[in-house]
Amino acid sequence: MVSTLAAFVLGVALLQQVSELPSGHVLLGVLAAALALAVSAALARHTHGRIGRAATCAVAALLGFSHAAWVAHQRLSDELSFSDEGRNIEVTGIIAGLPSHTERGVRFAFEVEQVEPTIVHVPRSITLAWYQSTDEVRSAQRWRFLVRLRRPHGTFNPAGFDTELWMLEQGARATGYVRDGPGDPVPRCLQQTVWRLNPMIDRMRDGLRERLQRELTERRYGGVMVALVMGDQGLIAQSDWILFNRTGISHLVSISGLHITMIAGLAALAAGACWRSSPRLLALAPVQTARALAGAGGALAYCLLAGWGVPAQRTFVMLATVALALLLRVRLSAATVLCAAAALVCAWDPWAVMAAGFWLSFGAVACIFLVFSGRVPAQGRLHARAAGPAQAAGQAQARRLSVWRARLSAGLHEASRVQAAVTIGLVPLTLVLFQQISLISPLANAVAIPLVSYLVTPLALAGALACCLGEPMLPVAHLLLTAAHGLFELLMEVLNGLVQLPFAWIGFAAPPGWTVAAAGAGIAWLLAPAGWPLRWVGAAWLVPALVWPPERPDPGALWVTALDVGQGMALVLETTESTLVFDTGPRVSQDADAGARVIVPYLRARGIDRVALLVISHLDSDHSGGAPSLMAALKVDRVLTSIDREHEMLRSAPDVQRCETGQRSTLGPLQLTVLNPAASLYDLPRASTNSKSCVVLAQLGATRALLTGDVPLRQEAGMVASFGPDLGAQLLVAPHHGSRTSSGEAFVGAVGPRWVSVQAGYRSRFGHPHPEVLARYRQHGAQVVRSDWSGASRWRFEADGSVRLEQWRLDHARYWLNQPSRWAQGASRAGPDDAPG
Repeated sequence: MVSTLAAFVLGVALLQQVSELPSGHVLLGVLAAALALAVSAALARHTHGRIGRAATCAVAALLGFSHAAWVAHQRLSDELSFSDEGRNIEVTGIIAGLPSHTERGVRFAFEVEQVEPTIVHVPRSITLAWYQSTDEVRSAQRWRFLVRLRRPHGTFNPAGFDTELWMLEQGARATGYVRDGPGDPVPRCLQQTVWRLNPMIDRMRDGLRERLQRELTERRYGGVMVALVMGDQGLIAQSDWILFNRTGISHLVSISGLHITMIAGLAALAAGACWRSSPRLLALAPVQTARALAGAGGALAYCLLAGWGVPAQRTFVMLATVALALLLRVRLSAATVLCAAAALVCAWDPWAVMAAGFWLSFGAVACIFLVFSGRVPAQGRLHARAAGPAQAAGQAQARRLSVWRARLSAGLHEASRVQAAVTIGLVPLTLVLFQQISLISPLANAVAIPLVSYLVTPLALAGALACCLGEPMLPVAHLLLTAAHGLFELLMEVLNGLVQLPFAWIGFAAPPGWTVAAAGAGIAWLLAPAGWPLRWVGAAWLVPALVWPPERPDPGALWVTALDVGQGMALVLETTESTLVFDTGPRVSQDADAGARVIVPYLRARGIDRVALLVISHLDSDHSGGAPSLMAALKVDRVLTSIDREHEMLRSAPDVQRCETGQRSTLGPLQLTVLNPAASLYDLPRASTNSKSCVVLAQLGATRALLTGDVPLRQEAGMVASFGPDLGAQLLVAPHHGSRTSSGEAFVGAVGPRWVSVQAGYRSRFGHPHPEVLARYRQHGAQVVRSDWSGASRWRFEADGSVRLEQWRLDHARYWLNQPSRWAQGASRAGPDDAPG
């Protein structure tokens, strides 16, 4: 049973690794093979047991693969065509979920009911942004908007978050924005409240969030309180997430499995107490049935309050599996319950296997089951010790005190075992997913788990309930929420102290897959039940994952990685000895930028914790927006920039130097020459930030790469006049993202690049890269590599002169990824560079 369920999960996971979905004919062949194997398994079960079991597992794997493929086909069939991107489309529908108000406006999910023109197919579920400050948009309203849409498309980088997979899982099959400019139809609210189940749940949640925000106004951790009550994490600051990750308590500041299980347990206990007190209820059904139903019902209610998100769905399915086993009086082993829950989760949501939370939650439960397998529960032993008649009242009281002390000691001992097992057991996963191990996590969780789970969360939930009961209960709600916030504030003071300890957390490079598999086997050996031979040997299996050196360039080699940061620029140059970062991508919002979301995760996955030189070409936000996060997360030795040294961004930066034409420096074997700006530009008050862009020529042996920022035509002409043929480079970073105001004929001819890296956003509103510029590069024999089509790209210039180009969106394709280059190749006879962006 266990192996069959695990095989189903494996089949689902295998489907998520394919670059293209199998066709209907292939799926029919797979199902036919599964049927044939099922017949063989039935025939061989009694005569050849092992063969029969193997065939049964194969059938389960094929069914899991086919089921996941069928669900994916259904989801992907509801899509926006490439030819309909950017069109004006009038849509009527319902505001779904919780609208998210940002500094730029409001974002919300939209369930489409009607489309004009009718020849355009718009997915049923889309995500819209309305770039104006408005409080008019509320859940469960029906609106009519004029919108422009595009297909799901996010940045795609090694060790980066896969936005397109997340959108597929959420069912959002297009994104866009509301048009409300001069000449556009005015957005209209057609109905204030749509009286359906899902919209009404969303409206109730929206109203509760509004009341909570009102009660928690100006509270430092008010966003955490909202997240604990209803799962909306949008108000938690990025700095707080960093602290949660480094202390290992991120799972506690959301609607986690622990919290849902706690609510289910409280509901079950309350139902059991009520059931025992009524003979009539006991006559209807046993207490165990009442507890199972009440626990599942309490979990379901809390999950609906949390918005029925994917993590909540996973937890509810796990609890429902246990409840069903209790109702059916089926005695299942821990492994069977765990695998059955995993299989049901994957059947419900095939993309769950790609989520970190899936493996962390099931991995933690597996570790707990493993460490307690074959052991008698502590409570049972304590009752055995406590049994026996009391000889006198004093002796009975002393015995009771002794029993409670023993229970407390045993409880603390078991809690320590659980925390140690989970911490050790999740080491391989934290290495793969986060490239770090929190050494203070056991201590932090020992404090945080009981405080958040049994005090902060219940107080926050009670405060939310009081908010819902109306005006008379608002003072009570304020008191409860203030108490919850105060306790969490105390916890944050403790965590801030812990994270300052030496070696509070250690970063590692992302280990190879085989080392992770070996570490998992070692964990299972290490946590095996008592009596297992040489359990300590399992620790040795963890060593390869912890010490395996990250891949680095050979001596004389230069690796250049153009990261996909949307409309912005960010490159990483690596040699054997040092790392250079050129520009840091855009700042998306107050708490989100490319430094924290793209560059730092990439560098940590590469095992890089020190940047020898950070070049910030100029002040524009799409080039400098991620610099503060990068400098806060990693050690930066030196900064070279055209930004004024007194700028707030650079106040904490070490060794800031102004870039000027003619400057030369070295980073080991890598030679750097600054080609722009001229020193005189700094004295011109009206000089644009683009004209002062730092242009750096990086050279290692015969390899040359020209890094350009947003340098315009005039400065290009100046560099051609000053340096002429010395501008030559194999790799050119397109100035100003391929804008028409850059990449002049003389400049492109002087550089003569073999490759041109264009870093621009998908369907850039600035029209980057311009078709004329792309045609010019092609006329000079250059291959254009666009981040909006290729994702991150890495050039490996080796010492022997060989070059290997790796493009993440193309070379690591998955079936859900948007592939505009393939569509453009079919839509444009002149080649992909001429196709519309």
